[in-house]
Amino acid sequence: MLFRFIVFFLLMLLGGCAEWPYYRQAVEGQLDLLARRRPVAEMLEDGQTPPALRARLELADRLRRFAVEELGLTHGDSFRDYADLGRPYAAWVVYATPEFSLTPRSWCFPFTGCLAYRGYFRREDAATFAEGLRREGLDVHDADVPAYSTLGWFADPLLNTYIEWPRARLAGLMFHELAHERLYLKGDTAFNEAFADAVSRVGVERWLERQGDAAALAAYRRDIDRRERFLERVGRTRVRLAELYARVLPAGEMRERKQAILQEAAREGREHPWWSKGVNNAKLLAVNLYSGWVPAFLALLQEQGGELDWFYQEAEALAALPAGERYRRLAGLTGCGQP
Repeated sequence: MLFRFIVFFLLMLLGGCAEWPYYRQAVEGQLDLLARRRPVAEMLEDGQTPPALRARLELADRLRRFAVEELGLTHGDSFRDYADLGRPYAAWVVYATPEFSLTPRSWCFPFTGCLAYRGYFRREDAATFAEGLRREGLDVHDADVPAYSTLGWFADPLLNTYIEWPRARLAGLMFHELAHERLYLKGDTAFNEAFADAVSRVGVERWLERQGDAAALAAYRRDIDRRERFLERVGRTRVRLAELYARVLPAGEMRERKQAILQEAAREGREHPWWSKGVNNAKLLAVNLYSGWVPAFLALLQEQGGELDWFYQEAEALAALPAGERYRRLAGLTGCGQP
């Protein structure tokens, strides 16, 4: 573990002096998180562990074992520990796009490659960075993050930020983060998040089926259906904005038309609180990064007859392709273009 921290620290330095404050908060935040860990096995034996927390840790342990034994995910040490961070979120992330574009601003890092977001361990640091981007005239969205993956570099613990979530939601988060350890393509956020989300969806359904909980499974599928309708509206809004941004118009007129599209989408989607809190290019981007290519990955799994081992092999083959070919293949799985 010490060796990994040394490597981690030295690679952070490669970012240059200008990035030193950012990398320092990243190292300090990760160190603080790891210092708070306690082994789940130890906590289950400890008579001082609150009964409610003990029940959740037992559930999480069963989910971890299901992920390994039934979903073919990591055999590593993630989720064998628990950490209470003393705050409601693990981190905060910032997304940004130009005012008249859906193309994300990206930032590049030693381990992950270039990402379409930038993460912080302190809310105030994220807010300060987001405000600086707004002053540049960018569309900005900053979001709370309950969990993240270190991609197997460290043993990621269970966190207080989500341990009390409903069963299906907890399972989905754990399967999603473990999927990142199974396959991660450096520098391709949309591929990574959609792959992990697809694995998560399939994993939750299979786990609920294994539990024989028909009511919970039906409720989960209804939630997925509602999310699909929400994503369809997000997709339609993105298409309309992309068509607008492709035109050559004065900035004032472009701005008015953009706001008209966003306001119309908010009126149509007023039953969903996401729309009522203000929407811009960056907020639409954040949703699309996580869900845009999920239908393609689900179609790929169906092509493999639901066999996860074959699915992982095909996903790895896609990851090995040049980006253009990779996304042509993904688009061909659903007959649609870029989501």
